[in-house]
Amino acid sequence: MILIDTHIWIWWSIQPGKLTSDQQNAIRSEQDGIIGVSAISCWEVAKLTQLARIDLGMPISDWIGLALSYPGVQLLPLTPQIAIASTQLLGDFRSDPADEILVATARLYECSLVTSDRKIRAYAHVSTI
Repeated sequence: MILIDTHIWIWWSIQPGKLTSDQQNAIRSEQDGIIGVSAISCWEVAKLTQLARIDLGMPISDWIGLALSYPGVQLLPLTPQIAIASTQLLGDFRSDPADEILVATARLYECSLVTSDRKIRAYAHVSTI
């Protein structure tokens, strides 16, 4: 399993040309066939739409339904364990709360996080692609 960051999910769905070749390969060749999307990513996409920072070309509920129906995509819940772990990350990783939740999710599922976020990629306690 891999976990994809919110921007990767958006790019994969509507702007695949923005993905690096490593990111494309990770999504295409996921060995377990599971491409995790955190529930927090649904919220982030909805907020970006609300704030008019992205245009999905369709209502947010339709886009999320479609993007979650891609082959291999699995919605990962925001559990109490993940919420707590996001506040207890090793080292000095302090970031946007959604990013902390994504990092905690990847750590708890013991999977790589596909991201272009430099701060997350620099965090030594999570595997990134």
